[in-house]
Amino acid sequence: MSADDQTLSTAESLRKTRTYGKFRCHNPSCMGRLQPEAGEGQVKCPECKMEYRVHWIRPDFPRIRGPVWDVNRKLAEAALKKKLEEK
Repeated sequence: MSADDQTLSTAESLRKTRTYGKFRCHNPSCMGRLQPEAGEGQVKCPECKMEYRVHWIRPDFPRIRGPVWDVNRKLAEAALKKKLEEK
């Protein structure tokens, strides 16, 4: 452990690991890192293909508002159909 690590509080040490302008996919089986372009209203996860609506708190600070229901419903139905066909 270095001397700096001993003098920093937990909050101060975690501050170094934060990423602004990115967030994680809300799909529990994916949790991929998403980085929308500035001002973009929707973002698509490159891993699981789910889409989310994006709200911009500041020009460099996005937050997920929620899923794009019609896209995500189609993905869920296709996954269920594939699973039922395997049985």
